[in-house]
Amino acid sequence: MAQAASSVPPPTRAYNMEMQHAEADRSRPDCQGWVFGLPPGIKSEQWPLDPNCGYPLMHGFTVLLPEDYRCHGPDIVALSFFAIAGDQNDGGPATSTKIGEVMKAASDTPPSDPELVVFWQSLRNCHPRLHRMKDILDCEYAIILLTRAEFDGPFCQPPRLGINMYLADTEPPKWLEAGGGRAYFGDISPHLDLRLEDYYAYKLLGTIPEPRLDWNRAIDVTPRAQDPNSGKAPEEDYGQGTVSGYQRSYYWEGDVIDQQNYREHEWVKDHKRDHIGGTMQPVQGMPKFSPFYIGFEEYFGGYNFGTGNCQVDFLNMELDWACG
Repeated sequence: MAQAASSVPPPTRAYNMEMQHAEADRSRPDCQGWVFGLPPGIKSEQWPLDPNCGYPLMHGFTVLLPEDYRCHGPDIVALSFFAIAGDQNDGGPATSTKIGEVMKAASDTPPSDPELVVFWQSLRNCHPRLHRMKDILDCEYAIILLTRAEFDGPFCQPPRLGINMYLADTEPPKWLEAGGGRAYFGDISPHLDLRLEDYYAYKLLGTIPEPRLDWNRAIDVTPRAQDPNSGKAPEEDYGQGTVSGYQRSYYWEGDVIDQQNYREHEWVKDHKRDHIGGTMQPVQGMPKFSPFYIGFEEYFGGYNFGTGNCQVDFLNMELDWACG
């Protein structure tokens, strides 16, 4: 169960997250997580399936939370984020009606059709700290909260569900064979006559991802030098200020609202697009979240946000994204 915001001390800082051009070295005590790849410390049967189509949700990232963001108690030090695969989201989820009926009903009685039992059983085997979310398109996402032992644990392989007549209703996600990084690289790298180094995905990842499930990019988490919104719940400023004193990242020179007068505050200069808490920079409206949230772009795991970005409140387990 998510905790009430009033019962948790607010965080003291905000943090940038940067995806590195190297795989996470999990033997180092300062490993802070990774993007793409596999989740740690859970069992294959605990991997959350997508109730819309039955395939495993895609692992987007795992991050070690700074101590002041451990809002679910000191024993919960990290989280893994899962999402619908980009190639199974074309303005809405790929669906298998029968699988959806079984998984969304969550009945205590197994289905009579043996082909559906595996999806019913996945609900019985779910991780005790699994939290599911969905967007306005009915696409599925999930967070698993992790202990230190789980964060340091071995990579988990996705469940292999075998041949199933209901899985055949939809195409399998590309990441399930090629890995999340390789699937993302292929989806956003058009066949243009460019040098390899000039492709957007190559610049982001620093290489062509190897076609393996555990291929990942390390995360570096560092405190922001300045962020006046650290510890405050995001609040939209409509020109009359905010109750909490939450400040928007920009202003209008001379108080004249015009594109040429748009300015960003100096304290925003070191703010990365992927971050934990502090100043939120959604591409559209600001959701009413707690201070315990993560903001990230499409490339931070390979999603379909319509070139936009996403915010996840991991205190109250809410998700919001908007297209660019």
